[in-house]
Amino acid sequence: MSATYTFDVFSSLDGFGAVGGDWGGYWGKQGPELLQRRLELYTPPCHMVFGANTYRIFARFWEEVDRNPEVEDPWGIALHEQPATVISTTLSAALTWPDAALERADALQVVERLKEESAVPLRSHGSLSMNRSLLAAGLVDYIQLTVFPVLTGRSGSSPVFTGIDDYDLELVDSRLLDGRTQELTYRPARHG
Repeated sequence: MSATYTFDVFSSLDGFGAVGGDWGGYWGKQGPELLQRRLELYTPPCHMVFGANTYRIFARFWEEVDRNPEVEDPWGIALHEQPATVISTTLSAALTWPDAALERADALQVVERLKEESAVPLRSHGSLSMNRSLLAAGLVDYIQLTVFPVLTGRSGSSPVFTGIDDYDLELVDSRLLDGRTQELTYRPARHG
């Protein structure tokens, strides 16, 4: 049986996965329901999959935790304690993630193998370009999109779905968190 792969991503309403300016973590919109829901997602065993850029960002957050206190939210700690595979041909330093393995192969081959071998679900938070490639290859079983109630047209960066093909999305779960943030889980299928 093949493990499921979930592409988990945060986004502004206008589709940006990162933001500049003075927004802060979670675009300043975190609340107790959001944080509890994230903990529920990352407490059960799973296996994390990161591309090089997202791994570098998360590793730096943990190294500079005094400047990034949101990584110590309980769900951030739970995510950090999950085993992880980092896919990169450019990383050369030793990984600082507690239980991480570096794979220096093509992401499509690595994820295809992990889906066959893993006894637990695979999850990837962020890693936009890698996950767009995995989506195109049909390896993403679920897209879990957490939409924050902000428009960041001027300060937003990293468009989440830029350059992808057309997909039909089957909504398999939705939750309103803290009366303002929407979590949407979809099963993607290439359109046509």
